[in-house]
Amino acid sequence: MPPYYIKMGNTATQHLALTTIRLEHDESLIFCSRIRTGLIKNVEPERIRNYTNWFTNNYLDPHFEVEEKLIFPVLGTNARVKRALANHRRIRRLLSCGCENQKVLNLLEEELEAYIRFEERILYKEIEKNTNAKQFAEFEELHERQQFSDEEWEDKFWLE
Repeated sequence: MPPYYIKMGNTATQHLALTTIRLEHDESLIFCSRIRTGLIKNVEPERIRNYTNWFTNNYLDPHFEVEEKLIFPVLGTNARVKRALANHRRIRRLLSCGCENQKVLNLLEEELEAYIRFEERILYKEIEKNTNAKQFAEFEELHERQQFSDEEWEDKFWLE
């Protein structure tokens, strides 16, 4: 296996340049889990919405921007990229609707989780197959992983 790939689990490999962006996917899955936990515990939707706004501004928006400007262009305008961009638009609409409705929050966490699974299982594998060494080097140069920390977030409703 070339040194610029890492082994994931038993068989899958991924390029180091995409590892940082994929770790951000893990953090987004934790975000979804926290929304789900808050809903299960009947936390006031406004508290959950405050957290979603904070997470979106600090982590999700920058992540989407990197994907849209740096990662997706590798594939051009193929059907999977179009689906990913449509998912970004749908998730942004759910995030910006301004309502604290539990159905919207539930839909948000379901949509985001399903979308991340699509990216991990399908889209990013296709991106790896179609990316050359120069593009991988560019990814590494232009994207530094956002270090996720919710320490500054005081209302940890998911722990109640």
